[in-house]
Amino acid sequence: MEPFFKYEGLGNDFVVLDRRASGVDLDADASRRLCDRHFGIGADGVLTILPEAGTAGRMVVHNADGSVAEMCGNGLRCVVKHLAERDGGTPPRLRVATGAGLLDCALDWADGALERITVAMGPARLEAPMLPGGGPFVAGQLEGLLATAVSMGNPHLVLLDVPPSEAARLGPGLETHPLFPERTNVEFLAPRPEGGLQVTVWERGVGLTLACGTGACAAVVAWALAGRGPFEAWVPVALPGGVLDIKVAADLSQVWLRGPARFVFEGRLP
Repeated sequence: MEPFFKYEGLGNDFVVLDRRASGVDLDADASRRLCDRHFGIGADGVLTILPEAGTAGRMVVHNADGSVAEMCGNGLRCVVKHLAERDGGTPPRLRVATGAGLLDCALDWADGALERITVAMGPARLEAPMLPGGGPFVAGQLEGLLATAVSMGNPHLVLLDVPPSEAARLGPGLETHPLFPERTNVEFLAPRPEGGLQVTVWERGVGLTLACGTGACAAVVAWALAGRGPFEAWVPVALPGGVLDIKVAADLSQVWLRGPARFVFEGRLP
């Protein structure tokens, strides 16, 4: 029987399968069964950890609908927590391979537990493969909505003037909009009176989630490009499941994501 591990990052929850020994990934049907909240374990996605030379491992993100995503910021923090705490020691950094490239993670420890992880998420891209024929699509009109398309290794459509309360109504149609042949995540955001952003994400292949790390990154990128927020400064992003801190380089060459991850429970698969 194979062990599994349940983790969450701000309520974005995952089943983690550590398959570095076998190197065998999961198929779509198995991921759907595991994510089912009535007949399975229940999760927004399954994260398999596979072997990758010169790294702590390779993360593969399986969405609840069986599709595979290039990247997941909350999922990566969960994988890093698993690798760092299960492999022993208190390393200050880990490198993990993802569908969005090799990502460096800085680890903050307290009393032998990993409390916070800062991920260098790589560049924010405004070009293809998000839109047929390329891009960019910045502060443009889409279905009468002011929007910016951002890739964080996976596609995002950030709606600049549509409040989070509209996510459930507008998200499904925009996820499958023809401009995004691989579908897209959709961010709905509003400024917070205390500073930063309030963001709700309609996640591709999942639907509404309590948090989305790459979505928080894309939201801050689009907000800064519109001249409404800062570059080169930590911006608190309040998602339904909690707060992430995001910082964007002025030239978009790097985006940093900082936040926690939590181990929930473990078990064995029949």
